Amino acid sequence: MEQSTKTAFLVMDMQLALLSHLPDHSALVANVKKAIAKARDYKMPVIYVVVGFRPGAPEVGLGNKSFSNFIKKEQWNAEFASQFLNTHPDLAPQAEDIIVVKRRVSAFTGSDLEVILRAQDIRHLVMTGIATSGVVLSTLREAADKDYKLTVIEDCCADTDEEVHRLLMDKIFIRQAEVLELQSWLAYYLRHDG
Repeated sequence: MEQSTKTAFLVMDMQLALLSHLPDHSALVANVKKAIAKARDYKMPVIYVVVGFRPGAPEVGLGNKSFSNFIKKEQWNAEFASQFLNTHPDLAPQAEDIIVVKRRVSAFTGSDLEVILRAQDIRHLVMTGIATSGVVLSTLREAADKDYKLTVIEDCCADTDEEVHRLLMDKIFIRQAEVLELQSWLAYYLRHDG
């Protein structure tokens, strides 16, 4: 890993509406909060990626199985659309953080994330998020194809299916990213401080 402004820290889909699908998200939120604090200590840009749609969800077509199954267009009014974007209060963005709204599973699809990364000359992404089999998987695969260096903090990601989470971390992600537990990631920076 490298300590440089060319590394960005991604907080993906840590929205209250999505966290509510986990039986208990308290440890995940606590871990992500610690990781965000360390990223800020090292002046990494913190980029929040949230999934959201306009009122009426015109971006969601009937052919999109994953979104059309849980998006009820009639409830997707302006107030609901705005509330859906809310990140967990313990992970709230600060004024200098960047918020990217995406329209699909990958953080790149339907967002300006790549424009921001290119403008900041960022080539290394540290990834956290929910769900491991959703935004983390889709973003990791696309970012790897775009030649980004990738780090995934394992216990700063979660999935409703623990077996899928473990399989992805142990068998799939390690082919394209460095996969670390939070304590190992924090220890790296403690060893290289100063």
